[in-house]
Amino acid sequence: MDMTIFNLHQGSLPLLVSVPHNGTRVPDDIAQRLTPEARAVPDTDWDMARMYAWVIEAGGSLIVPEHSRYVIDLNRGEDDVSLYPGQNTTGLCPTVQFSGAPVYLPQAEPDETEVRARVERYWRPYHNALSTELQRLLDLHGRVILWEGHSIKGELPFLFDGRLPDLNLGTASTTSCTPETQQRIEAVLAAQEDFDFVVNGRFKGGYITRNYGKPATGIEAIQLEMSQRVYMDEAKGIWDANKAERIQQLVRAMIEAALG
Repeated sequence: MDMTIFNLHQGSLPLLVSVPHNGTRVPDDIAQRLTPEARAVPDTDWDMARMYAWVIEAGGSLIVPEHSRYVIDLNRGEDDVSLYPGQNTTGLCPTVQFSGAPVYLPQAEPDETEVRARVERYWRPYHNALSTELQRLLDLHGRVILWEGHSIKGELPFLFDGRLPDLNLGTASTTSCTPETQQRIEAVLAAQEDFDFVVNGRFKGGYITRNYGKPATGIEAIQLEMSQRVYMDEAKGIWDANKAERIQQLVRAMIEAALG
């Protein structure tokens, strides 16, 4: 059995890109308890590792999980406290899909013992590796950018009203990075006209951004949630190379601006 939890490429730049919802693997003992729809893991951040593959060649670090967010959501705290109080959301071991439909068959949801076991099996190794890599880069450079790469369907009434902007930048209301870093990224976005964007809108940054982004220590964290229509045929779930190339160029410029 392949026991890989994540893959980490270590680079030399003061940059770590994390794509915590890229994974699609679901162990058999969990998969057999999911609804038929959920077994297709529809809430995956499709192709985010592919979106950020250029980071490796550029000299940055990239960490990619193997398992689906339905196994455990790596972008939630182990205490499972809601990041968006008062709004619909999904938890540490999600039991509801972004559509509002159940993840599990009746009476098949994980109990607290199973959730704790998943934390130790899947969540903790990822976060240990992430924090260790951040510290390595911080020791080398004195400052590091943690970039959280995410994507989501542009219309999900269960989670938000209307149509999500193309690009959704989150800095935990300018607490996970310095105002200067945020301003440099915003300037890149403002200089282009191909994609609409919002800063600290519906998605302000998840657990990883909020927990690790501590500018006073030299670690700055930024989350980019992109609507899947900007790089794929969202209806068919197929990567669109022409679309993807355009957005990759912009994202690269944003990251370069963050690095300063």
